[in-house]
Amino acid sequence: MTITETGLPLFILGQGTDAHSERGVDCPGELPPASDPALVERARAAKERLGDRLFVLGHHYQRDEVIQFADVTGDSFKLAREAAARPEAEYVVFCGVHFMAESADILTGDTQKVVLPDLAAGCSMADMATFSQVEDCWDALEDAGIADRVVPITYMNSSADIKAFCGRNGGAVCTSSNARRALDWAFEQGEKVLFLPDQHLGRNTAVLEMGLSLDDCVVYNPHRPNGGLTQEQLENAKMILWKGHCSVHGRFSEACVDEVRARIPGVNVLVHPECRHEVVTKADFVGSTEYIIKKLEEAPAGSSWAVGTELNLVRRLANRFPDKTITFLDKTVCYCSTMNRIDLPHLVWALESLAAGQVVNQITVDADTTHWAKVALDRMLALP
Repeated sequence: MTITETGLPLFILGQGTDAHSERGVDCPGELPPASDPALVERARAAKERLGDRLFVLGHHYQRDEVIQFADVTGDSFKLAREAAARPEAEYVVFCGVHFMAESADILTGDTQKVVLPDLAAGCSMADMATFSQVEDCWDALEDAGIADRVVPITYMNSSADIKAFCGRNGGAVCTSSNARRALDWAFEQGEKVLFLPDQHLGRNTAVLEMGLSLDDCVVYNPHRPNGGLTQEQLENAKMILWKGHCSVHGRFSEACVDEVRARIPGVNVLVHPECRHEVVTKADFVGSTEYIIKKLEEAPAGSSWAVGTELNLVRRLANRFPDKTITFLDKTVCYCSTMNRIDLPHLVWALESLAAGQVVNQITVDADTTHWAKVALDRMLALP
């Protein structure tokens, strides 16, 4: 195992891999079998001991070996709301990534404890917009004299402090399902939108659903002075898109679509709106994770589908609907490596620790951040 100058293994810092701790992140290829039966039984036993005091959430992108222990599955916001609807659950174990656990802590009661089985399970997209960077961006918009006309909208896939920033500055949160409604609301409040942190969802929604042009969109790069934008570009823009993206969805390309159409005649290409604009425009259907699942549920037997989203979910859907041909859009894209950090050994450790009365890896959001993040979330929930 490679060790850094800090003395920490590289895989802990997300800079390498370790075959024993990151089983299943290699790509392409099949995931390995579920962990040994002893771990499966230990997870079942710990969950049984905790009973109603425990509520396990499983994101759609989780491994099968983990998802089997989830009390409910879904996307990030659905799961956080499900946790809030279970006030009797003392422990909420979120099998997802860090920003999702933060959202659960924001929405659950003060007596509930949210646990993330592996603290290294982050989100590369969420990490592309830090609080200090967004504050610097807002300062640049103020210097340009346009901040009072800008409404910040952040995608659910963002940290709690970014959600809170939007709450403090008159903005809201959105999901991939309601991004259009959130942007309609934002343009009723102001002339421009700062869309965080996924440029692709913002661009695709604005151009393909709202009739804006690509020229109406500019990309703010936090690593360049003033975001790399001129005063004129900021004045003319309607959508100021943060330079962020999903490391999985952002890798699908036009070539992937062309290749699968050539290989599977009559295939339907179904992609997530986090994909790049040129991929989305070449697809047949575009929608959120829940949309993708529903579309395949309703698809006729014998139909063929190439799906552009995370591989764990695509494989699970292919197994669930054997009467349909469901394939991954790109044969070379990896699983979401950070989501895959939640494996059965980490889950067993978390559950057994809780059963022994020890709370591990608790995710807590401070009161001020919770207040303003909830303001932004409540604005989303109030959308028509």
